[in-house]
Formats: sequence, structure tokens, C-alpha cells
Amino acid sequence: MQHEKSLEFMQIAMKYLPEAKAELEKSGIDLSMEMIQPFMNLFTSVMAEAYELGRSDAGELNK
Repeated sequence: MQHEKSLEFMQIAMKYLPEAKAELEKSGIDLSMEMIQPFMNLFTSVMAEAYELGRSDAGELNK
């Protein structure tokens, strides 16, 4: 299950990557795929934690 969610989170990140890259380039920051990898890992961790929090909250509501 965790692996499936990680893939879904990565797809979401890739969807918004061009927009993020454009914004960074407007600020004078050139973004390469090597530079973005640590941020993608961080994003996946944040999304996994948010997902678990939502699951937990939903479980509390169903009690």
C-alpha cells in the first residue's frame, strides 16, 4: 500500500514540476533533475504523513 501511495504522490509532484521549475527560473534559480531529487523525496514523505493523518481522522469520524 505504501509503495502505491508513493507512486501516486510522485505523479502529483511531476504534474506540478513544470510550474515549480518556471517559478524558480523566474527567480534566477536553474533547476536540474539532480537538484530536485531530495525535494521529491521530502514531498513524498510529507504527502505520506498527510495521507495517514487523513486516514486517521476519517477513522475517528466513522466511530
